[in-house]
Amino acid sequence: MSATHGTTGIATWDDGSAGHSFRVVPAAYVFLRREGQVLLQLRQGTGFRDGHWSAAAAGHVEADESVREAAVREAREELGVVVDPADLVPVTTMHRGEPGGPALEQRVDFFFTATRWAGSPQIREPAKVADLRWFPFVALPEPVVPHELVVLRALHDEGRHGTRVPPILTDGF
Repeated sequence: MSATHGTTGIATWDDGSAGHSFRVVPAAYVFLRREGQVLLQLRQGTGFRDGHWSAAAAGHVEADESVREAAVREAREELGVVVDPADLVPVTTMHRGEPGGPALEQRVDFFFTATRWAGSPQIREPAKVADLRWFPFVALPEPVVPHELVVLRALHDEGRHGTRVPPILTDGF
């Protein structure tokens, strides 16, 4: 793996495993929903947007794992709930990144909702989560991780005035 510094001066990496220079990190997000509410976690100790509210379950897709498998795994690991893959409703895909930034910040995020699961959501990673709460879509807390807030607002507005969540969103380009 080699680090290079482009015209931005920001270090980027290239492990040589792909035949082109652009790579993305895939992640799965699960918004648990009930009666006009969404379950969010308050981030801490992660180094990314600590002090912000975010999806209660989210994380990188691991090697040899589908995005649905990652979503199910993250819900189990982070919340202690079991979500049947058939109960994951795809919402949108977001391509986001920092142009010229490090490869780790070139992302494709897959957002799902679920209204059915087994178990009671609880904080399973207390070093990374300061709080876990249900919020009405009409009264989301502040601050929310910005790219996730875009999706949460779109979910709130879905169906109102004939709007839909766009199937593909971009952020940072």
